[in-house]
Amino acid sequence: MRLLNKINSPEDLKSLSLKQLEILAQEIREELISVVARTGGHLAPNLGVVELTLALHTVFHSPRDKIIWDVGHQCYVHKILTGRRDRFATLRQFGGLSGFPKRSESPHDVFNTGHSSTSISAALGIALARDLRGEDFEVVAVIGDGALTGGMAFEALNHAGHLKTHLIVVLNDNEMSISGPVGGLAAYLSRLRTDPRYFRSKEELEFILRRLPRVGPHFLKLIERLKDSLKYLVIPGMLFEELGFTYLGPIDGHNLSQLKEVLKQARRTPGPVLVHVVTQKGKGYPPAEARPEVFHGVGPFDPHTGKVLPSSGPATFTSVFGAELVRQAEKDERIVAITAAMPEGTGLMPFARRFPARFFDVGIAEQHAVTLAAGLATMGFRPVVAIYSTFLQRAVDQVIHDVALMHLPVTLVLDRAGLVGEDGETHQGIFDIALLRCIPGMVLMAPKDEQELKDMLVTALQIEGPVALRYPRGPGVGVPLEDPARPLPVGKGEILRDGRQAVIVAIGPLVYAALEAAERLATQGLEVAVINARFIKPLDKDLIVEWAQKTGHLVTLEEHVVAGGFGSAVLEALAEAGCTGVKVKTLGISRDIFVEHGKPDMLREKLGLTAPAIAQAVETLFLN
Repeated sequence: MRLLNKINSPEDLKSLSLKQLEILAQEIREELISVVARTGGHLAPNLGVVELTLALHTVFHSPRDKIIWDVGHQCYVHKILTGRRDRFATLRQFGGLSGFPKRSESPHDVFNTGHSSTSISAALGIALARDLRGEDFEVVAVIGDGALTGGMAFEALNHAGHLKTHLIVVLNDNEMSISGPVGGLAAYLSRLRTDPRYFRSKEELEFILRRLPRVGPHFLKLIERLKDSLKYLVIPGMLFEELGFTYLGPIDGHNLSQLKEVLKQARRTPGPVLVHVVTQKGKGYPPAEARPEVFHGVGPFDPHTGKVLPSSGPATFTSVFGAELVRQAEKDERIVAITAAMPEGTGLMPFARRFPARFFDVGIAEQHAVTLAAGLATMGFRPVVAIYSTFLQRAVDQVIHDVALMHLPVTLVLDRAGLVGEDGETHQGIFDIALLRCIPGMVLMAPKDEQELKDMLVTALQIEGPVALRYPRGPGVGVPLEDPARPLPVGKGEILRDGRQAVIVAIGPLVYAALEAAERLATQGLEVAVINARFIKPLDKDLIVEWAQKTGHLVTLEEHVVAGGFGSAVLEALAEAGCTGVKVKTLGISRDIFVEHGKPDMLREKLGLTAPAIAQAVETLFLN
């Protein structure tokens, strides 16, 4: 019988020997590979934290002790160990386990995550609440070296070091970006620094130096400078020490014995502690070890060979954007590309290879990415900031303050706009229109297909002001792409289908669902016009008002929240034009909810955004 079958909670780990924990680690890796091969997900990060997660749950007492996982894409092992192994096969499936920590799922999930660099802030808040209430439990934030590139993490480190409250930060370094030796010397230094005799000796040395008769203030300053210089030479992690943390490490993140010992030391150490753990992404699965970037977030694959299962269908919107940007950059040397740790995900790798001097990956620092673009724009460049819709939320102030107020020609390319599917609530790109539409001078557009995406990119690069271009995740519609990109008239939509009884005004690929709905309605004798709005701002008010008055029945369609979204913009235009007697229905995400995880087609069906549902909504509006 497998050891894993006996683990129903973290308490079941406490009685296991070191040898048993090592066997369990292997069984967990087998479970991860088997499940993620079917469901897709973040495999490499989870394979890298198996021993670390076992050590954390062996040393600490969750849920009394609080463990906060930054981003959360390394929480699968945690889920398996905290009573959810029987549901692990439902990972990222509709109605199943979330791919990220989720408070509603388990008391062991202390804080919902999905975006980067939040764990230390949350952990510090929990630790302060503990102290204010006079309670006694441990608070641990687990953050990766990638997430540490986010400025918010350093804001929290700075504050925690200032407050001196007891808090443990585990730095999971799986890229060795904070380099240092791994092994006996590092472990020795860690033990030395947590030994009370070290602190006592240091204080005694300073006391003796100050009592020496010939030691004046200038000599003391020299000694201080010498002491600090020696610290920087000898002791790793002095950046964290200067921020007020006791630094322990680097530690081999796959050595269970060493991990447990150092975590116990961290518990005993007063004040904030940073434990530096070095792990290997994809550990224990050769394909993931060889290509950790592929298996960071992977779709279904063959677990025996590691070969990712091919996806059929047309080119993705992402790849079409990346190829067209390269074509435009070959013509215009002012074009530069910026991303926030997502060169692969945003399709910018071809640009990075072709124009390395004009490509900037700023790390997980969306705010910096936008203001960096603003600075480049003031010097005559045409920056293109490629970023996921959901991550732009972190930089809205910079869009307003640093780009729009100066009316700078910065193009925001919002990948993953709309329903992204299995990544769920934290990643659905359904708020960008509402966030950006209200900004003065902002041009906002959404292509119905791949060719229109090319046209809109060319259009954006010719506009002397801020532009946002949003498109969905995944394959395009499949239209031919032979035609060269051509600029579109700004603020002008297009009528795609005539009809005199109702009109559907849609944006993005849902335009094709609107056309299909109109075909269905035609078989029932209801003639419905379809408008591809193209531009959310400036809106083609004349076209929309004209067809609203012609038909008397208007339906808006968007893959976005209705509140403040495209439908709201159309309603505002109709009110401004004094349209009376027009029946209007806004279709989108109209309920006041965060959309859960699941396949996008399934979510669209649930939200009423499929062609049959759209047809029914139009028919109901017409008949009522």
